[in-house]
Order: sequence, then structure tokens, then C-alpha cells
Amino acid sequence: MLGTSVKNGTVVGLKTTWSLGKIIFPVTLIVVILQYTPVLPWVIKVISPFMKMLGLSGDAAIPLVLGNFLNLYAGIAGILSLDLTVKEVFIVAVMLSFSHNLLIESGVATKVGVKMWVILLVRLGLALISAVVINLVWDGGSELAQYGMVPPQESTPDGWGEILLMGLQKAGYGVVQLALIVIPLMIVIQIMKDKKWLEVFSRWMSPFTRALGMNENTSTTLAAGLLIGLAYGAGVMIQAVKEDGVSKKDVTIAFIFLVSCHAVVEDTLIFIPLGIPVLPLLIIRLVTAILLTLVVAFVWRKLEVSKGKEATL
Repeated sequence: MLGTSVKNGTVVGLKTTWSLGKIIFPVTLIVVILQYTPVLPWVIKVISPFMKMLGLSGDAAIPLVLGNFLNLYAGIAGILSLDLTVKEVFIVAVMLSFSHNLLIESGVATKVGVKMWVILLVRLGLALISAVVINLVWDGGSELAQYGMVPPQESTPDGWGEILLMGLQKAGYGVVQLALIVIPLMIVIQIMKDKKWLEVFSRWMSPFTRALGMNENTSTTLAAGLLIGLAYGAGVMIQAVKEDGVSKKDVTIAFIFLVSCHAVVEDTLIFIPLGIPVLPLLIIRLVTAILLTLVVAFVWRKLEVSKGKEATL
């Protein structure tokens, strides 16, 4: 029984890695190459004038662009290379917690049937609104941020050959890292399914998912994204949507929650070296995700009731 579970889980993990790798590899390669062309500097130059509206200096555009095009680690590396105030670092951290790795994670959302424009609108909207609100309500944080651990700087590649090689290495590493997480995870999930443990977990999570306006069969999808993240939890989410019969409405609402708040452990802890309060960061993400999801679920339900009444007339 255990051997069969491991075998089936491995097959599902390999298929999922292949499916997601087709997104991660080319996107990572292209963005790494763009860093050494005039494209990203041009994007930063265009964005800089809008930074003041968000309470940020023009230089803060660098981590925002890197974080949104690549991932949180790239955004944090950008922050560590700049002299920013505590308030600026906190604003950028909150923005990046809502909006990062847009290309890959939005691509993942489409794999489970969620419209890409919905994900982009929610994530970018939350990032911008949060920055404006924090800038208006927080008067402090004017002192320079004192960074903790600073990662070693990569040497600048010499010529297009080295740039391409670096891009291929990073893209390949991204897929390998994905496989090392997804395949064991899918094996564990398969064992849990065969042992009927997921049914127990689903029942345990059902009050929370129902409170957010979703059916209890969405609990696996929600838990995977909340704990593991959109990119790495995608394997579980894709499989759950297929096997659990999660409706388009529920998966959309679940992703609206998850794009606001996912990978809560990792995405919170990695901000500690920036010298900012991470507990308020986590609370902002959780509260925003819960309120936004409740509003969307309420509006969706009202629209369904309205359409039902029109159909009976």
C-alpha cells in the first residue's frame, strides 16, 4: 500500500514539475537577461516619478521591479543595496508581500482556472493601496534602516555568454528546487489521501473555509498555498482542484485569499534581516486577505441570487 502511494505520488510530482517548469524556466531566463539590457533600467526610470506618491524615493523602484519580475529574494537583495529609511523599507516589504514573482505566480493561477487579470488586479491593487495608507498613517520610521544579514553579492557577468549561462543556471536551479519540494510533497499528499488523513484535515478546516464563503473541499487548496506558497504549493492546488471537484467560484475566491496572504512562514521570516517589525507585516496580510475574501464572496453570492431571480421571471 505504501509503495503504491509513493509510486503514484512520484508520478504526479513529476507531471506537476514538468507543467510548472515550463513556466518557471523561460520566465526566469528572460528576466535575468533583461537585467543586463536597457529594459529594466528603463522600467525603473519610468516608475521613479510615482514613488513619491507612495512615500518612497526613486531608488525604491529597484527592489519593487526586481521583486515583481523575479521573487522576494531578488527584491530583498535590491533593498539591501540601498540606503532607505525604516518606513521606506516597511512600505516596500508590505508591497512585495502582496505583489511579487508576478509572472510565474500569475501563470500558476491560470493553471487552476483563475483569470490572470483578476490575480494581477488584486495583487497590484493591494500593493499600491497598502503603500498609500501606510504613508498617510505612519509618521515615524524616518531613521535609516539597519540591515542584518547581507547575502554575498554575485560577480557581474562579462559578456552575453556569461549572462546567458547565468540565466540558464538560475532557471535550471529554479526548476530543480521546485522538483525537490513538489515531488516529496506530492508523495506525502498521496499517502495522506490513501490513509484518509486529508478527509480529517478537510473537516478540521471546513469551518474556516465556509466562513470565507467557500465549500470545505477547498481546504486542501487553501492550506497548501497558505503554508507553502503559490509556486511551490501549486502542485497540491492543481491536484486538489482536479480530484476534489473544486468549483470555479471557490478556486477563484481561494486564490484571491492566497494572493493576499500565502507562504506566511517563509515570506514573513525572510524580512527579518531588513530590521523592520515583521509581526505587523503578517497581521496586515492576514487581515487584508480575510476582509477582501469575505467581501468578494459576499458580492459573488449576491450576484448569483440576483441572476437566479432574473432566471425565474
